[in-house]
Amino acid sequence: MKYRRASIEIESPEEYGYDRIDCNLAESSFTDQHLGRLGEDIEALVLQYGDHLGKPELRRILAEDAGVGPDDVMLTVGAAGALFIVASSLLEAGDEVVICFPNYTTNLETPRAIGAKIRRLELRFDDGFRVDMDALAELVSDRTRLISLTTPHNPTGAVLRESELRRAIEIAETKGAWLLVDETYRGLSYVGTPPCAASLSPRAISISSLSKTWGLPGLRLGWILCRDPDLKELFLAAKEQIHISTSVLDEEIAWRYLKDRDEHLRRIRGVINERFTCLREFIAGQADLEWVEPDGGVIAFPRLREEIDVDLFYQVLNDDYGTFVGPGHWFDMDRRYMRIGYGWPEVEELARGLDNLTKAAARARG
Repeated sequence: MKYRRASIEIESPEEYGYDRIDCNLAESSFTDQHLGRLGEDIEALVLQYGDHLGKPELRRILAEDAGVGPDDVMLTVGAAGALFIVASSLLEAGDEVVICFPNYTTNLETPRAIGAKIRRLELRFDDGFRVDMDALAELVSDRTRLISLTTPHNPTGAVLRESELRRAIEIAETKGAWLLVDETYRGLSYVGTPPCAASLSPRAISISSLSKTWGLPGLRLGWILCRDPDLKELFLAAKEQIHISTSVLDEEIAWRYLKDRDEHLRRIRGVINERFTCLREFIAGQADLEWVEPDGGVIAFPRLREEIDVDLFYQVLNDDYGTFVGPGHWFDMDRRYMRIGYGWPEVEELARGLDNLTKAAARARG
């Protein structure tokens, strides 16, 4: 496999240097949480090899929320680990994979490194970044091994409705392909939460993690949901060869946190709603950016209008105002687009950063 580093990783806030950023609007998750919020002692935890599928008590919680069985859940090292396991288990060089685009880099780069033939299902601004199911059906052929969708979508925040999800499953089943659905923002839909894809068909694979909705990216814990017996065994074999099991420390903390998941989610959604209101009012009150209002998640993907000098805009924004967003090239898109993460910064920082967008755009206007 021929790996290459992606711009989104090379230019990420942690690589750029947090000390150089005053307003961080580039993060794609809820605010990072503190271990002290658990209020529990974990010193007695035995640091042994864990269950190869993952802590049974944690898998039961995840299975209950998803509508699958505990043995249909396998814990992984983040959603990135889950995506790697799925792609490397199902794809070989020359295989065909259909992927919605734009997309988060891991969804694209691992199939590319394997040598799979990527067919892009374009999500367009003028169509509200909706998945065109007829276009999907036309792209999927008898040679298609995997279909990869994301809901809520990163970076646009668009959400698949249940009818659309069921249509995608029907397409996969008809063509004998597997449907992979990245559901890392599933708990943060504003337009109703569709069923977990894996609960609807054995041909559907769902992945998620603690990073985005829960603000726990440092735990590096994700999961694969799959009901097909042979595929589950294949994924477990891949996990065992890559890292045997996931961290029992991460699993223990995650289990204790998610026992109170309803309480945490109510708190998180309340905070995010306040920040989303701040972003919506900002967009409504200025003329340099236009957007498709997101249906979920903690990110939006607006674009600068044509009269803005894009390179000068980012230079001024970063260097003069210390404000960081995710420029469009992170997603192999025109740099007029930018991903704004509104779920991570406090409202004061968010508002200041948004104001800096206006100032930078004014200075870069032709």
